[in-house]
Amino acid sequence: MNYNEINQLITSGENTPRMPVLFIGHGSPMNAIEENEFVLGWRNLGKTLPHPKSILCISAHWETRGTFVTAMPKPKTIHDFGGFPKALYDVEYPAPGSPELAVETKQIIKKTTVGLDEKWGLDHGAWSVIRRMYPEADVPVIQMSLDYGQAPQYHFELAKELAALRNKGVLIIGSGNMVHNLRMVAWDKMNEPDFGFDWAIEANDRFKKLIESGDFKSLTNYTNLGGEVQLAVPTPDHFLPLLYSLALKEKDEPISFFNDKPVMGSLTMTSVKIG
Repeated sequence: MNYNEINQLITSGENTPRMPVLFIGHGSPMNAIEENEFVLGWRNLGKTLPHPKSILCISAHWETRGTFVTAMPKPKTIHDFGGFPKALYDVEYPAPGSPELAVETKQIIKKTTVGLDEKWGLDHGAWSVIRRMYPEADVPVIQMSLDYGQAPQYHFELAKELAALRNKGVLIIGSGNMVHNLRMVAWDKMNEPDFGFDWAIEANDRFKKLIESGDFKSLTNYTNLGGEVQLAVPTPDHFLPLLYSLALKEKDEPISFFNDKPVMGSLTMTSVKIG
């Protein structure tokens, strides 16, 4: 895409009422095809939120060197997992992309140079949730990658630069899990509802209290929050999308939690609605 094409795609976009921001605990890819209380929570969101003009999703499952946004008109459905039933691999989510939104996102971010990606698509951190919210696949979706070489504070500051998009009908979604330790999953508790290890519940409760109090600085410095949090966040990938969502909170906005339960011992589905 050359300079002239980029300039032609930049949209001024009339301002609209400020869209909410979401952080969604996406959990297992099987949530894309199963019926459960978490899916019901996502489905209800799609029915009750203002209908977005487009969606920008920051997923735990797209890590890159540098920051990129998907810029293709028809993103592919990426089945980025293994060992699941064929029915899950058969799922396609044909939501359109938005080269226009990709270019606008590139332009408003000053902290780094954002690349326009033509290869990625929609990974399961995005489509497994969004298809439940908007099953008609009629809302354009783009993804933004996580620069794995950067510290949490960097991500928080970069996310703040996305704020203007909220006034242009863009629903911004961070998709990960507050507590996400796959090595410690209690596979024998898969069918036991609401089971969480004590450390997972303690860490999740601490995160929620910090969110409610607006202490986002402590959350960006989560590695200093003690042993329970170190177990809850052994790697940053599923936690960073939360910071992208929290960075966009305005002073006058309420915060609420939903799908607030642990699963399989070492994961929590706790999700956040801002606005």
